[in-house]
Amino acid sequence: MADTVLYEVSDGLATITLNRPEAMNAMNVAAKVALRDAAESAAADPAVRAVLLTAAGDRAFCVGQDLKEHVGLLLQDQESGTSSTMNTVRDHYNPIVRALAGMPKPVVAAVNGVAAGAGFGFALAADYRVVADTASFNTSFAGVALTADSGMSWTLPRLIGRSRAADLLLFPRSISAQEAYELGIVNRLVPADALAEEAAKVARKLAEGPTVAYAALKESLAYGADRSLAESLEKEDELQTKAGASQDHTIAVQAFIAKEKPKYLGR
Repeated sequence: MADTVLYEVSDGLATITLNRPEAMNAMNVAAKVALRDAAESAAADPAVRAVLLTAAGDRAFCVGQDLKEHVGLLLQDQESGTSSTMNTVRDHYNPIVRALAGMPKPVVAAVNGVAAGAGFGFALAADYRVVADTASFNTSFAGVALTADSGMSWTLPRLIGRSRAADLLLFPRSISAQEAYELGIVNRLVPADALAEEAAKVARKLAEGPTVAYAALKESLAYGADRSLAESLEKEDELQTKAGASQDHTIAVQAFIAKEKPKYLGR
């Protein structure tokens, strides 16, 4: 796996680190391929019970597309009469977001600095965002004459409502970590020097938790976002039956009766 993205698995926790701090973790082709492969590996690996998505450096989580590389690729397309550069949404961004949002295990994003464009989208694709008080967010797309990608047309309005999402997409601006917290984008706001420790603690707790139940919670939240109450109740019945049959549920009940802390197996 390319060193533009680092990937490590330890005791059930997969840590994916965006590793281009000199470029504010902008996504060139190599980084997009590496992030896609890392996210898909974490999703498919039964040994992985939670994922921590983080970034190197202290300036940026990810500023989205590497525009220096992008403009060169656009010029090549113009010379050849093709439009292959924009296939990056289908080939890279969509699979990344599907893997992060769709994997049957929780994903924590540790946002250390600027999260813009696709970087913002990746953070939104996570289930839980731990954010440094010095971080900021920007949709960015309209500022370079583009529309939303990296799932933001789906995730952002579901977090903050359609009206606010339209405002941030049509009029891109830098949103402080505090404002993002007030809007509901941030789950946990922490001092910058405490981010790494706090995010790791959150991710580790999830990696040690009831994995089957977490998978069911992710699925039910996604399902209920655009379904009727009746349909959602049917889905809850289906997923609760599955969670109730897990070893972790039996472990939890036995531990409750014994007044002990449960030690989950993730199955």
